Amino acid sequence: MSPSTSSSPDVPRPGLGRVATADRFSLSDAIGGPRGVVEAVLPGLVFVVTITATRSLAWAGGLALGVAAVASVARLVSRQPLQQALAGAVGVGICALTAWRTGDAADFYWWGLLLNAVYAVVLAVSTLPLPKAGPLPGGPLPVTGLLVAAATGGGSAWRTDPAQLRLHQRLTWMWVGLFALRLAVQTPLYLAGAVTALGVARLAMGIPLFAAAAWVTWLALRRVGPGPDASDADAADGDGDGDPGVSRPQDRSGPEAPAAP
Repeated sequence: MSPSTSSSPDVPRPGLGRVATADRFSLSDAIGGPRGVVEAVLPGLVFVVTITATRSLAWAGGLALGVAAVASVARLVSRQPLQQALAGAVGVGICALTAWRTGDAADFYWWGLLLNAVYAVVLAVSTLPLPKAGPLPGGPLPVTGLLVAAATGGGSAWRTDPAQLRLHQRLTWMWVGLFALRLAVQTPLYLAGAVTALGVARLAMGIPLFAAAAWVTWLALRRVGPGPDASDADAADGDGDGDPGVSRPQDRSGPEAPAAP
């Protein structure tokens, strides 16, 4: 889940599972470090400042897209992963193109609102007792549980622990609430065409809310008892020092969750 405030809706990002299961909460890791903050915030900030000052969609969209492109090139030159910056650049490009085609600066934020709504619905549905469909097992599949399992290589045994399943359902609903809050505040501003206020709201409800939700997720997972996988692992190695949450990433081998926009 990326905490971008310019073109994506700030879902729990792919690294959330690792952040949530770390021994110590790292605000820098949660928000992608200083570079991640700049890449997430600057295009949207440039857009809202430019559109407020010039009322020119061409300048505002062009400069925002230029900033996102520069971030991608900088990562390429420094041989760092391009995924986050490139996804941000593509998102900014889609937003800028949408606003340019409609002639309405507020439409720069339309895709972000839509994606917030989609993520809210998907996360909410994941907590429901779903029927078995193909390779997917039946029952609830709360997204936070899936992210943590992907980060720790813990498999699906956590779903058989009622306490852990309930916890992940609640945590997933907390993230749903975050998206719903953004929509409740930003949708009326979008409909009113209040571009400057909408841009400010996007910035204010982006990284700060994401970081707060990530911290609550980490804190809750620290307090829950070890699930079946963690207990089995402790029994196998004989040390019995299971972490009072979920099994730690360094104790498990497994791929991180696949990248998401």
